[in-house]
Amino acid sequence: MKETYEEKINRRLGVKQRIIAVASGREKADLVLKNAMYLNVFSNEFLQGDIAVANGLIAGIGEYEGENEINVNGKLVLPGFIDAHIHLESSMVTPSEFAKAVVSHGTTTVITDPHEIANVMGTDGIEYMIQSSQNLPVDVHFMLPSCVPATEFDESGAELGYKDIDSYFEHKKVLGLAEMMNYVGVINGDDDVVSKIVASQAHHKKIDGHAPELSGNDLNAYIAAGVYSDHECSTFENALEKLRKGQFIMIREGTAAHNLKALMPLLNQQYYARCMFATDDKHPSDLLYGGHIDYIVKQALKNGADPIITLKAATHHAARYFALNNKGAIAPGYLADMVVVDNLTDFNVETVFKRGKVIFDGEVKEFEIPAADDRLIEKCHNTFCLNEVMPDSFKVDGKLGLIGLVSGELLTHNLGTADKIDVENDILKIACIERHKNTNHIGVGYVKGYSLKSGAVATSVAHDSHNIIAVGCTDSDISVAVNAVRNSKGGIAVVDNEKIKALLELPVAGLMSEEPLEKVNEKLEKAKTEAYRLGADKGIDPFMTLSFLSLPVIPSLRITTKGVFDVEKCEFVEKNKI
Repeated sequence: MKETYEEKINRRLGVKQRIIAVASGREKADLVLKNAMYLNVFSNEFLQGDIAVANGLIAGIGEYEGENEINVNGKLVLPGFIDAHIHLESSMVTPSEFAKAVVSHGTTTVITDPHEIANVMGTDGIEYMIQSSQNLPVDVHFMLPSCVPATEFDESGAELGYKDIDSYFEHKKVLGLAEMMNYVGVINGDDDVVSKIVASQAHHKKIDGHAPELSGNDLNAYIAAGVYSDHECSTFENALEKLRKGQFIMIREGTAAHNLKALMPLLNQQYYARCMFATDDKHPSDLLYGGHIDYIVKQALKNGADPIITLKAATHHAARYFALNNKGAIAPGYLADMVVVDNLTDFNVETVFKRGKVIFDGEVKEFEIPAADDRLIEKCHNTFCLNEVMPDSFKVDGKLGLIGLVSGELLTHNLGTADKIDVENDILKIACIERHKNTNHIGVGYVKGYSLKSGAVATSVAHDSHNIIAVGCTDSDISVAVNAVRNSKGGIAVVDNEKIKALLELPVAGLMSEEPLEKVNEKLEKAKTEAYRLGADKGIDPFMTLSFLSLPVIPSLRITTKGVFDVEKCEFVEKNKI
């Protein structure tokens, strides 16, 4: 029987009265962290006191007694870390496995954009992620995909207009509209694009940005439309221009893009109030062995950033930006999401509390795994619709666009054209194969900087439409790699001499595995080892880098199912055109 409004008020009244009683000292707290040296994000200082917790909230700080007391003398207590922008699908595991990984690094909240799976499954993908993220030890909030597909030049598994996503704005876990990648559409006032921004604002929600290198009047138009943030800043100059014009800057340090070093000048007293941290994409090995938001904090501190400035960017600022008004601080009335670290030098996460409960103390505590509806589970395991390809499927004549990779960046160079594979000069064939609707569309071009000497690599993690993208030295190896991905209902394949050398199956929408993170990482690392053995440039992640080469919103050249696309000119590089 549904709870009445009066019953809800009475229930909450009892909870509130309990918190007041503990805060005033009349009753013992559920938990007290004794002798805590904690970060006060309001006064910008570290202070000493007992932190009292009741009913999952911080009741007070001072001198308290509790039913359970933990002495944290000599440690630092911080608000739980918040990732301001991530695609959970990039972890290649389900949300529950992702949560197990990041909570051990002190992350208690993430804001995710499910546009990867939405490009495959539409609103069913959004629903699958919401249902699979309920009641995890990490709070998962959602920004609704703004660009499905990313542009009109893409071929995705779904198309979402503002009417398709509008009802989700009222969901308690939805905070706004995710990265508006189609900045060209915004600047030109495109009806379908701008209507999504207007809809989000009608629900009083945030709109995140994605506009690499956008500047001048075009940037003015983009921000004037209502885009409040950007995580695509690879230079201090571009980030500063966006900040000066009113945007919040998400300083990104993930698996594919490493922008922290370039944006370190933002972490000072003049600019830091409008900065927060984000990872965007995180592969399994990084989550297991590198870290999450704690890794960004460590790197910032090592590079000389002020500790309080750094820690507020990792916690408080994202909470304020997204109006998560009871998160991001250690203060009365805030959620008891807290991280205990040893010191600011080593910065090892020792204990993590979620709503006052220990969820990590050297090991992640067990929790109930949420399950999506059977219909959604069945659908996400059947997202491939294409025939097997043959070597002749990739045969082309004439000059095609040549994409130049940039180590450590998502940006590429326009290197003109090429007319054949030239392994000695590091010119390989690249292809994008439509896999949602069996159109038989295959876009072909060339790429320099990937550096394979033999074999081929293929993956169904191909942003954002998630067709199959492949690169290789021969058409025969490319076809074997593509078919291996198809037959696995998604994944990553490394092939040499027409033999599969490594395979990671990703049967959940072609993006995720249901295996444990450690197992997924083991298969991924084997595939990576094989790719490097075949000559892939060790300065890049061979799969993450490849996955972004099909995203036609990041300059300069990209590969789509229709051919090589010039992002800056917003047109395809015509076959045989120099």
